[in-house]
Amino acid sequence: MKRGVITSARLMREDLERGGFRCRAAMLTLTYCPGAEWDPKQVTALVRLVREYLRRRGHRCRYVWVLETTKVGKPHYHVLFWLPRGVTLPKPDKRGWWPWGSTRIEWVRQAVGYLAKYASKGSDHPFPPGARLHGNGGLSAEARAERTWWLAPGWVREVFTVVNRPARAPGGGWVSRETGDWIPSPWRLVDKAADWSWCRFELREVIA
Repeated sequence: MKRGVITSARLMREDLERGGFRCRAAMLTLTYCPGAEWDPKQVTALVRLVREYLRRRGHRCRYVWVLETTKVGKPHYHVLFWLPRGVTLPKPDKRGWWPWGSTRIEWVRQAVGYLAKYASKGSDHPFPPGARLHGNGGLSAEARAERTWWLAPGWVREVFTVVNRPARAPGGGWVSRETGDWIPSPWRLVDKAADWSWCRFELREVIA
């Protein structure tokens, strides 16, 4: 999770610098009130509403979010939005965008480091079944391709470069979306129980 979050935030910052956009980073914390039930679609709904809010004002929605659990095991989110100068977000709980609890918004200077702090904490409690630990949106096509490359296994990066635009292939392995070249995974799933039974059978044959 840490690598995925830091890579996404770094590429977002580089996208903005290349485009000459002047933005500020706003950290939105989403918490749940007692009795509220967590659902994986809730953060998706919140981001969709923020995206629509910015779209109506002529701006692109750029964000990275991280899921955490509290000391008592309650999930909560930290969502970092890059907003154009002069643009602010309304409080989602007061706007009705986050009816499951409370929200807090604060401006941050070192966006990548700030988000990495949450991604590095770990958790003393298991995450809810079906939970995504982080997400992002608003990256350029070039940044998305680079993100996929950085998050690919090491053996994939040794064969493909960022320019090859590697992606997981249906049925296994990885494929270059640029050239169509396919490489199989060097790893194989082995049924240890079946293999052990085979060894015992072979051993009986030798003893007999």
